[in-house]
Amino acid sequence: MGWMFRGLVWTGVWVVAASCLAVTIVPRFLDRLYYRGVAGDHFDGARFFNPDGDDTSAPPGGSRRGFFWRQATGSDGRPAWPTQIPVTPAKPAELLGPTTLRPRDPAQTPMRVTWVGHASVLVQTPGLNILTDPVWSDRAGPFGFGPKRVAAPGIALADLPKIDLILISHNHYDHLDLSTLKRIWDRDRPAIVTSLGNDAILRSAGMTATALDWRQAERVCGATVHVVRNHHWSSRWFVDRNRALWSAFVVELPGGNLFFAGDTGMGDGAWVREAAALGPIRLALIPIGAFRFQPGQMASDAHIGPVDALDVFQRLGASQGMAIHWGTFRLSYEGWATPPKLLTAAKRCAGQGDRRFGAVAIGRPVDIAPLTTPPPPAFDRDAILRCLDTAEGNALR
Repeated sequence: MGWMFRGLVWTGVWVVAASCLAVTIVPRFLDRLYYRGVAGDHFDGARFFNPDGDDTSAPPGGSRRGFFWRQATGSDGRPAWPTQIPVTPAKPAELLGPTTLRPRDPAQTPMRVTWVGHASVLVQTPGLNILTDPVWSDRAGPFGFGPKRVAAPGIALADLPKIDLILISHNHYDHLDLSTLKRIWDRDRPAIVTSLGNDAILRSAGMTATALDWRQAERVCGATVHVVRNHHWSSRWFVDRNRALWSAFVVELPGGNLFFAGDTGMGDGAWVREAAALGPIRLALIPIGAFRFQPGQMASDAHIGPVDALDVFQRLGASQGMAIHWGTFRLSYEGWATPPKLLTAAKRCAGQGDRRFGAVAIGRPVDIAPLTTPPPPAFDRDAILRCLDTAEGNALR
């Protein structure tokens, strides 16, 4: 019977691997024209691109077929991940109630934040519930394939308060989850703001959205939402690569701005200055995971790692930061707890012992302190990398 079980396991592996490989050679009819417009500094008339010329869409360390084979079989020597992480989901009584009064002094406006997992975050201020890149599905991919979540959502969908505003950064399955979005849409009819082309995907599922280009803004739900540049790529089927735009967001709120980085690499870093120029940032949601596709790697073209995330936080001049995009879906090589451990080590190397930017537990609401003026940024990336190049640092696989 043992040989039969092993045979079934390997059959399953081959089916998953074949499915992943098939996605890379699908016929052209799966291409989609999500957006038509005039060519500019990040759109060539057919596809979007990063203006610094960096193509982030090629998987590091080999071909796309090889990347998906390693993903399907786990044959890249990656550290083991737990199959399930214990989560205590937030209950409605722990979330910010809709009757919370606005203080006379806007600087004292309450803000409560709950990390749902990955890039999904509930941000609450009086009279406004904001949700970023909501993904409640068990897998991040099409047709039930893709990475399986190891941590349950930090809020049960049934316990989610009425959502007023959803921000969608781009169309990758771990950020744009149609099944989750449709359930929230049918219940709450929230305003949805995204970047160009992603509204076409939402329309295909019966939802409407405001789609903006970089450096455009819209007044929504009493708040001004800015779509700002970051550094990434987009695709649902690979052949539709970069047909829709990727972005970060700045939301102007009483008491200080909210910054949501979406999914981003560093690139030329100019996008950080553009976001900071829109006003003081009370809270920055910054990704720290999925950065390692080869041993020792500290960042990829498409994803910043903890070191660059700390740099982004410093250059934003943010009052407080929350580390996201780690520990939910396995997308890369690093161990499950490596991103927050490496962030802690990087802060120590940078001489920052404070807790202004760090990881929080999924499902545990956090009250964000009023806006403060942080000290001027001082950051030497090379010095921090040298500091991390120790037996202890290198042991963080």
